[in-house]
Amino acid sequence: MGDAERYYVGVDVGTGSARAALVDGIGRVRSTAEHPIQTWNPQPDFYQQSSEDIWTACCTVVKKVTSTVDVTLVRGVGFDATCSLVLLDTEGNPLTVSKSGENEQNIVLWMDHRATKQAERINATHHAVLKYVGGAISPEMAPPKLLWLKENIGEACWDKAGHMFELPDYLTWRATGSTSRSLCSLVCKWTYSASEEWSDSFWQEIGLADLLSDKYAKIGCEVQSPGERVGKGLTKSAAVELGLVEGTAVGTSLIDAHAGGLGMVGADVKGHGLPCENQPITARLSLICGTSSCHMALSKDAIFVPGVWGPYFSAMVPGLWLSEGGQSATGKVIDHVVETHAAFPELKEKANSSGKSVYEYLNTYLDSLASDKHLSSPATLASGLQVWPDYHGNRSPLADPSLTGMICGLRLSAGLEDLALLYLATVQALAYGTRHILEALQGAGHDITTLFMCGGLSKNPLFVQTHADVTGLPVVLPAEPESVLIGAAILGAYASGDFSTIQSAMGCMAKVGSVIRPRLQDKRYHDKKYAVFLKMVENQREYASIMSST
Repeated sequence: MGDAERYYVGVDVGTGSARAALVDGIGRVRSTAEHPIQTWNPQPDFYQQSSEDIWTACCTVVKKVTSTVDVTLVRGVGFDATCSLVLLDTEGNPLTVSKSGENEQNIVLWMDHRATKQAERINATHHAVLKYVGGAISPEMAPPKLLWLKENIGEACWDKAGHMFELPDYLTWRATGSTSRSLCSLVCKWTYSASEEWSDSFWQEIGLADLLSDKYAKIGCEVQSPGERVGKGLTKSAAVELGLVEGTAVGTSLIDAHAGGLGMVGADVKGHGLPCENQPITARLSLICGTSSCHMALSKDAIFVPGVWGPYFSAMVPGLWLSEGGQSATGKVIDHVVETHAAFPELKEKANSSGKSVYEYLNTYLDSLASDKHLSSPATLASGLQVWPDYHGNRSPLADPSLTGMICGLRLSAGLEDLALLYLATVQALAYGTRHILEALQGAGHDITTLFMCGGLSKNPLFVQTHADVTGLPVVLPAEPESVLIGAAILGAYASGDFSTIQSAMGCMAKVGSVIRPRLQDKRYHDKKYAVFLKMVENQREYASIMSST
């Protein structure tokens, strides 16, 4: 059987939908499908989902992408998902995470910030495990969320819990019946150590000592590396639900951003004139940009970066340490800024009339404005506007979930041009946030020369070009734009035994598409604006300090 005749299914569960791709052995996507999933937002900072809804969506998309092929040729399945917390009772049934008690709502979504106070209390312990999360745990991670559940809905939830899964691990459990956990999930979000395993003293000190029972059975006592075969493959019932063959290999899962990195960072770059061509893979920074963004840097040795999660050993690529920066809201911030503007109805009408998306229309509109002013690019059009984009707190490198958004330079006008310029300034601000993270990584010892980008925002040319201009580094876009799905398929490919290592599967299935190079004239402009950007947070913190003391 040739590589092109072997198939692997990659399943990605994002914030708003489940997606699947049928991928052949040389990394070509043969078909894709997407199905929406529901989110409940009962109050500010509370975001909840349903594991049954998500599993049903996964089954729907897998059946669609495999409908035109002989499913006996599907050699493996890989899952990735958001870093969300799933609660099940002792029988494996959904268990509520909601104060209102609906068992259907049994997932605390990654972006849920209900546990901010619990995170603050955990950080106040200064426990040794916190050095692996940049010195401060995030309310988006599992321990604060678990503590919140115990303290707020203990009788309805905590006392009845049998299994506490990271969503990627829930999916492999649902597919195989195995309660094994991914090293990626536990190391990155649960304070597990690849060398020292669980820290008893940490859980005892934060008030969750009951998790130690039965060798941590509720949160994971069997841990596997990404891509390792899980159990005996698909169970009979899961195979029927997915439309595949019983026993089909299932790879140990990854968090969605990590799957995106896996799906592109190992690509062969020869012939593209990139600075990383003759450098190790550690010279590449993976940006996975969607609702939020993750910045994934690899290193041979452990590098501790204040305000950046990690280093995590073998959490994405076996044998390498991973430092994980991120922005808690990127695509969501852009959508919020655009859709809440007074001129949005006009924008939407004009975009529909022209047959374009609102962002395609905005990008074209900005190009026209620049042309009218005889500018080589739109960048300087937003010189009068400065945005601090942390509407949902700062994940990296400040690690401050209390930070909020800020806009300087607003006028009384609120027309379409004002909206376009605010959109441009927001895109620039997000790129400045990436530069802020990049400089923290480089300052700690990472040697990064090239950016690799995937995710929904990588399909926005303005977003991509601005990142190149602001950082001064080339941006590589993968040949297959759905790198997260490629990464998930790589997990299934390795689990099937068709590849001897994850790295060999990466080298075969990840490929370079296009390269976006920085425009030096815009880099000089952005250097000046970035310096102002850094001062904004100083002003915001000073204001918060003054107000808190009154």
